[in-house]
Amino acid sequence: MFPPALETFVELFNARRYWESHEELERPWREGGSGFYKGLILYASAFVHLQNGNAHGVQAQLTKAARELGPYTPTYLGIDVAAVLAHASAARRVVEHEEAGWPERIDVPPLRLRRTRVRGTEAELRAG
Repeated sequence: MFPPALETFVELFNARRYWESHEELERPWREGGSGFYKGLILYASAFVHLQNGNAHGVQAQLTKAARELGPYTPTYLGIDVAAVLAHASAARRVVEHEEAGWPERIDVPPLRLRRTRVRGTEAELRAG
């Protein structure tokens, strides 16, 4: 079973409710200090900046998210972290080059939770 906060985060993120998804993981992150949750929070917050047209904010948050999520590759707690990092890198390049219509050119793929990618030893499972 996935932590309820992570399941809700994924649902909200996939509904493009990035602010709400970010907020969903705040409490468990603060309580447990999960670097994985912190990375997902930063990843979601980058798309809050995207929705607001803030190129600098997108770049900064994706860079921080990549730094936090890097140790969790290739997968962690059911999330394909390698795919998230590849998307973050591609999105940063689009913003960096200020390509025409950059906000619309960044397609945010949905996150999927896959039980086959859970080791069962993740600290977040013990914390709930």
